Formats: sequence, structure tokens, C-alpha cells
Amino acid sequence: MHLKIRHRTEYRYETPVRYSIQELRLTPPTTAGQQIDKWKISTPIKASSSIDTFANFYSVFVQESPYTSMMIEAEGEVHTQDAFEFKDDTKAVSPYYLLQQTNLTEPTDEMLGYFASSLPKKNSVDEVLKLATAVQQAIGYVPGQTTFATTAAQSFALKSGVCQDHAHVMLSLCRAAQIPARYVSGYFFAEESPNLASHAWIDFCSDIEKGIWISVDITHACLIDARHIRLAIGRDYYSAAPVKGVRTGGGGEELSANISIQQLP
Repeated sequence: MHLKIRHRTEYRYETPVRYSIQELRLTPPTTAGQQIDKWKISTPIKASSSIDTFANFYSVFVQESPYTSMMIEAEGEVHTQDAFEFKDDTKAVSPYYLLQQTNLTEPTDEMLGYFASSLPKKNSVDEVLKLATAVQQAIGYVPGQTTFATTAAQSFALKSGVCQDHAHVMLSLCRAAQIPARYVSGYFFAEESPNLASHAWIDFCSDIEKGIWISVDITHACLIDARHIRLAIGRDYYSAAPVKGVRTGGGGEELSANISIQQLP
């Protein structure tokens, strides 16, 4: 598919922000299944760009003058095709590092007991997809009940969440089963479900020695395909978030994010 993506993030504040640092992972890489034709990020002031530990493109900008609103916009075109297998380069983070739980993925005994019969015995596609189906069925897709800071354990206790929560629960269980797994942030094209445009899923390592990863969409309990556009990978949401920052001042924050994806001829 040939897709045009526009991602706008706007912050408004009742009292001025005095100082802020914003970190963006809003540039999709050219990789298996996607070719980036054009891409542009617009920020209030010039950002510096680099590559992080996970080989994500990231940009940082600092605002030292007071402001009460800020707009960040990413826009571009991507050609996609079905692909769900990815191979690390020689400088990639070791899969063994991605066996470690984080604050967002740490499981509870109740979680592990609930999913005990679905935990994979080996890192095969069939076994991991079986677990994905179990997570999808246990955690209902209910927007508005969780936030970016909700942990896997909290989402499990609620038995509800969104794609980010599905991914965190899945990461938690894969790592508990000694399968390296990483969080993927990105976009999902579905004309009938525009609320899924901002999306998240996971990669699990199917061959540790060769650094081969398979991408699984937990919300749809399937391997990813041409509808998915990868943005960034990390240990959890926090290390792969498209937009994150810290600030001094700025009471009464109001955040609005709008993502549109259209298919081009």
C-alpha cells in the first residue's frame, strides 16, 4: 500500500511553561515491509537529531522561553508490504537485555497463574500467537480506562486497556517465559477503525543467535502485515514513545493528538 500519514500533537497550558525538553521518535525507518518515500517533522524550534540505543531515529529540542501552546507535526508517505520478520544488525542491543522486565511490564503472581496454560514452551510463532490470543481475550479493548503510565499488572487487574496495554501484558508474559521481547510503536491503517491509527505491538526473538525477530499484533492476535508502519522499538512504551518530555511550569495541561492515514493510488 501507498500511505500518507499526518500526525499532529498539540499541547496547551493554563499557565506558561518556563522550560521544557521534548524527545521525539516520530521518524519511521526504512526496513522490511516499509519504504519511506518522504518524511518531515515540524517543531517550534530547530531540533537536533540522532540515533538511540535501539537504532531508532530520534530528535530533541529545548524551549527556554515561556509558552502556553506548542505544536509538533510529522507528515510523510510510506510504501508498505506484508512482512513480519526483522533481522538485527551487528550493533543491535542483545536480545538477552530484552528478557528484563521494566516497571511497566513487571508481572504479578495472579497474572502468571492466569496465563500459565498459555505461556509458550518455546519461542515459536504458533506458541506466541496462542499467547497473543489469550491476552486479547482476557484484556478487553476499552479506550479511556488506562493511560500511558498504566502498568501491565494494572491493565490485567482491570481486564481492559488499549493496544499499549496489550503490548505490555504480552511483553511481561514473554519475558516470564524466557523469550526476549520488545515494544514496537507505530501506526495502523484501518479505514473502519481510525481510533487505531496510533498503534503498538511487540517483537519476540525467534532466533537469539541470529537476531531474528517476529512481529505480533496483540490487539488483533495476528502477525503484522502491510497495514502496520513501524516507528520505534524499545523495552516498553516509555523507551519507544513517539513524543515525550519534561517541563517546568505549565499548569493545566491539555493534550490533543490527531493522526490521519489515507491510502494513495
